[in-house]
Amino acid sequence: MTLTTETTETTETTETTETTETTETTEAGAPAGDVVPIVDDPALAEPAPGLGGSPLRFRPADPERDAGRVHRWLTHPGSHHWQMGHLAPEQVRRYLEQIAAAEDQDGWIGEEDGAALVYVETYDPSRVVLPDVHDAEPDDLGMHLLVAPAPQDVTRRRHGLTSAIMRAVVAHCWSLGAGRIVVEPDVENHAVRRKNREVGFEELREITLPDKRAMLSVLARGTRAQAAASGAVTGAEAGTEHLRPEHIAVAQRHLVAKALAEFSHEKLISPVAETDRGDVAGAPLVWRVDVPGASTYRFLARRLPLDHWVLDEESLQRLDVVHGHQRPLDAQELIVELQHVLGVPEDLLGTYLEEVAATLASAAFKDHRGGPTAAQLARGRRDLDVAGDLQHTEAAMTEGHPCFVATNGRIGFSVDDLRAYAPEAGARFRYVWLAARRAHTRLELGAGRTEAQHWECELGADGLARLHTRLHDLGLDPADYVLLPVHPWQFRHRVAVSFAPDLARRDLVVLGEGPGAWQPQQSIRTAFDVEHPERSYIKTALSIQNMGFLRGLSPAYMRATPAINEWVATQVRGDARLAELGFDVLREHAAIGYTGDAYHQADASSDQQKMLAALWRESPVARQTERGESGERLMTMAALLHRDAHGDSVAAALIETSGLAPRGWLAEYLSAYLLPVLHCLEVHELAFMPHGENIILRLRQGRVTGVFMKDIGEEVAVIGDRELDEDISRMRHVIDDDEAAQLIFTDVFGGVLRHLAGVLDVDGVLTHAAFWEVVSEVVAEQEARGEAEGVSRRRRLDLRVPRYAHSCLNRLQLRNTRQMVDLADASGSLIHAGELENPIAG
Repeated sequence: MTLTTETTETTETTETTETTETTETTEAGAPAGDVVPIVDDPALAEPAPGLGGSPLRFRPADPERDAGRVHRWLTHPGSHHWQMGHLAPEQVRRYLEQIAAAEDQDGWIGEEDGAALVYVETYDPSRVVLPDVHDAEPDDLGMHLLVAPAPQDVTRRRHGLTSAIMRAVVAHCWSLGAGRIVVEPDVENHAVRRKNREVGFEELREITLPDKRAMLSVLARGTRAQAAASGAVTGAEAGTEHLRPEHIAVAQRHLVAKALAEFSHEKLISPVAETDRGDVAGAPLVWRVDVPGASTYRFLARRLPLDHWVLDEESLQRLDVVHGHQRPLDAQELIVELQHVLGVPEDLLGTYLEEVAATLASAAFKDHRGGPTAAQLARGRRDLDVAGDLQHTEAAMTEGHPCFVATNGRIGFSVDDLRAYAPEAGARFRYVWLAARRAHTRLELGAGRTEAQHWECELGADGLARLHTRLHDLGLDPADYVLLPVHPWQFRHRVAVSFAPDLARRDLVVLGEGPGAWQPQQSIRTAFDVEHPERSYIKTALSIQNMGFLRGLSPAYMRATPAINEWVATQVRGDARLAELGFDVLREHAAIGYTGDAYHQADASSDQQKMLAALWRESPVARQTERGESGERLMTMAALLHRDAHGDSVAAALIETSGLAPRGWLAEYLSAYLLPVLHCLEVHELAFMPHGENIILRLRQGRVTGVFMKDIGEEVAVIGDRELDEDISRMRHVIDDDEAAQLIFTDVFGGVLRHLAGVLDVDGVLTHAAFWEVVSEVVAEQEARGEAEGVSRRRRLDLRVPRYAHSCLNRLQLRNTRQMVDLADASGSLIHAGELENPIAG
């Protein structure tokens, strides 16, 4: 709820005041002996601990009687987190009147022997404060808490009173029928967060509310947390609350189901049907996968076009082949059982198993922390701006790459690192800034921007001055150095150790944290500045093992990145057809790399040569403003394949929100996504990597109006023998028409659309047959276009071939878990498993 000087506008918090220990017995405006209506709490029939011999009783707050005391409490310095200290008594009275009149909020005064000790607000979190953030259950009850300030006379303070009040307030919430109590204290209010944990609240995740960053926390009746309220998780257990049987079981079931589905799709295993299909194509059947001498897996599944397997996760069983009894689902054991079938080399099996374990841990964390519903994500944050809404969705995702089994390996991250730097945690960090000696460092800038302009835009005058001041304080000349952002994990675990000599001789100088608050994105090396959303994304080296690669960033590769992006942006932004389709790119307009280390003096290439580099990429928020677009949302395209904890999909929710028929919604989406990708291939011989994490959708009332393509420098390719300047010639990879069409088949049809078709089919929104009919119709639109506006096609790709090569992504990772593709010969690294029938053939 909110409050300004006239109406409720400032978001309340669940704050107590840590100094609040009081024996106050009378309040001005409440004469001693006054008869007060008491709401007795049955849970407090016995004296609450720490409250002496009298129970704490709660009565509804009376605006006339209580405004004075609540005003004094709110204006106390210890209550600053309530952000209401500026209000006059009359404004507080009106505020309490609004609470009393509301259907979904209540105010309470807690009293000991008639002396008021605490003001409590309870609310319906599905309607107040958290309607777009929290997946509220019917018996959830939100709670805000304000304890009376402690008396100045320290002799009148009672040790442990605040804790006793907290327990009494929890008991009061139970008496109101709550099944779970929900609180959202400011993340910086560590005092109240301690009190919450003391009574058993579990901290789920950080959330953004209109005027604060909050820690969403819950306490469920009868849970382990409530039973252990007197001794919250501490010490070695801290940070591992998600690693409980109930959370890991959800993660295991999903990952085993995904592994069976994708390994079947890639023809690594061959399920056998136990029931007859009959005449219904795509009908669910009972299937079995036998692993000799180990396990039998039985499940209900549908087999859709492109050999896409949709498993009913709840039906999945694992049976012991010897004794026939059920065994727990275990993704690592599945990999070990299938090792020879999967072809994992002996010396790399441990690495892959470790990535699977980390993927399970990430999934368990996502299950533990909860998240918004699909409907909430489709509707969007009504209480935040476009940037806040975009980051809210970014942190809510549970499935980044739908094809890969081991997707969140992150070998190198600790449990604390997961909470600090993983996108699903939604936390913020600040980059560590180094000054790198200019003689050993290259800062490359896009056309039309000077170095001074770059730092002015990305750091601001104050931020730049602070970093330069630190150099001056060390007796160093800023002109001799170039500024370089480093991920804090990378600095602590790599730079401060592996570049110790460079730091000692001051070729690298540590300047400390820089400005901004950065939120990790689904592509984990990239972060978004939530304090300054108009500023660029920053992407840095992050030397963790993840999805078949060590996620470094090469200084040598960075040198051509701005020039490549300028060339690509010129092609795209100068194309009238792409503008009509709402297609644009986010340029990586600056890049930097340091090469003054010993690793770069060696002839042999190494991972250590990819530890210190960064790039800046245009913000979609800034690009929206430049294009003059307003009233649109931004959302990662990965959200179209996201399901919430109830199994509901964002794609289905967006279609419902749009008010369009499913075929019409899909046609608009494909016109914004598929047509531009195909157009770029045919007209400009320009190939992108168009998976879900690389696309940002523009939405208006649930309808897709356009897209931004990102991650250009490392993944774009010119597939024809076009004339290119030498400095950007590395992106030329000449292929024939069949291989060019295969890019659409593999990256778009197989990597995105087969999964979306499965989601909509299973949800009963659009049958798989109707889905591919719409795809065929949209492709026909491109086929029907002749030469447009004087621009002829360089290629005419045939997307109607009866069959095409079946490219397999998991096979790549299973073959080499440390580097699944040779970046110098990506096409030559591919593995195929026969052919797939084309769902739009003919």
